[in-house]
Amino acid sequence: MNTQPYDQHPYQEVLVSPMYLAGSNGTGDAGFAPVSHWPHHYLDEGPCQLLVTSPDQRIRIGWFGDDFELWKITAAKDAVSAPRWTATFNHVTPAEIVAGLTSTLARDYAEADATEGNARFLTNPSLYWADAVRPLTNAGWTRDGAAERGTVEITAPDGQAGVLIDNRLSDWDDETVRLWAGPPGWGTRAEAVFTARTPTHLIAATAAAMSDSAPAIRERHQINRKVEHLVTLAPVGQAADPQISRTPTPLDVRRTAVAQAVRRAARAPQTAAALRVVAARSRTATSAQNLSGNLAHAAAARPPASPSAPRHSL
Repeated sequence: MNTQPYDQHPYQEVLVSPMYLAGSNGTGDAGFAPVSHWPHHYLDEGPCQLLVTSPDQRIRIGWFGDDFELWKITAAKDAVSAPRWTATFNHVTPAEIVAGLTSTLARDYAEADATEGNARFLTNPSLYWADAVRPLTNAGWTRDGAAERGTVEITAPDGQAGVLIDNRLSDWDDETVRLWAGPPGWGTRAEAVFTARTPTHLIAATAAAMSDSAPAIRERHQINRKVEHLVTLAPVGQAADPQISRTPTPLDVRRTAVAQAVRRAARAPQTAAALRVVAARSRTATSAQNLSGNLAHAAAARPPASPSAPRHSL
């Protein structure tokens, strides 16, 4: 897809599509933006370099800048309880995808009442696996029939991203949902993993961010050479080459079919019955106009009535 040499302008900012193949830009800015108003704890020792927490510390977002698992996000009933669920994102995952989760967590926290125990970020997951990946299936991702027994795999139209769901019996801390993008390999495959008790709407929010058609902004040198041929690049501020087209998704096909049907209907000649109705309406309108004209002509031709004779009092 890319037509420019990799080494040409290595620090040039480009728009990368699809976003899930853009990789990380080395910072977590996009992922932390939705919770920028939460307390930040900068840690000098240990693998976790930055910990952002909700004000009551029930939600924790850890940034492990030098680790394979770059992000670790948890939620608990209170500040000292064990996490109810855990989500991890590896070092290749675009922070824009992480933002799908953190923005939903910020909204859930803002809407929750700590004294009522109604926090959505602690709700039980749905019994139906399809609820978690509905944004993907709505975007045209399809089920792969070759998945192992007890699992479900759904892949993107380009085959370069997907989700694996393990429906087999598991413990509460087992990893049951894995979103992935890119070819297998340490520097090429992005992964987001969720444990069994992760609320369904949080997984769906992450999936929605992953399927977002908006491109990501990267410097050219940040794009892995092994992935470059799978993405479309365009300089920032310039639209992608119109000659470069992506494979249409099933949703694109349906939209095109509907648009063509509407255009055909607009061009199609009217039926005989419809034409008779139009003719009848035309005759009715003409008759009404003639009647109105005749009445006006008659009124103009009639001599004016003489005023009544004045009455005299006796």
